[in-house]
Amino acid sequence: MARRRDLDDELARSWHELMGQYHRTVCALDRELESQHGISGSDFEVLQQLYDAGGDCSLRMNDLAKSVHLTQSALSRLVARLEKDGLIRRTMCEDDRRSVFTTITPAGKTVFESARPTQRAVLRDAAAVTSAP
Repeated sequence: MARRRDLDDELARSWHELMGQYHRTVCALDRELESQHGISGSDFEVLQQLYDAGGDCSLRMNDLAKSVHLTQSALSRLVARLEKDGLIRRTMCEDDRRSVFTTITPAGKTVFESARPTQRAVLRDAAAVTSAP
């Protein structure tokens, strides 16, 4: 019984360390992306999903919400702000007027391409800290 409790305690410590690293990385991403490019980490994630869809492809809002791990409500607010800033465009689905598609604009592609090296640098730094002895 004591061995199981020790394993559970170790698991809880590992979880705590993992969550700490995650939150430090998210904070660093937000800080660097905001100061250098005027976008948040969540903005970047949405732009990345739309950019990765390729060309003029659009993603349904439901699919976008799943891929960026945001609630539909949080994503709607974020998308409204990005649309207001001219970085994405929303359109109604021709076949199903209840569905909304989201597409990255040329300005959004420019912001994403500019911010990508910053995001990658923060991730490299975070990985280096994690793997350091």
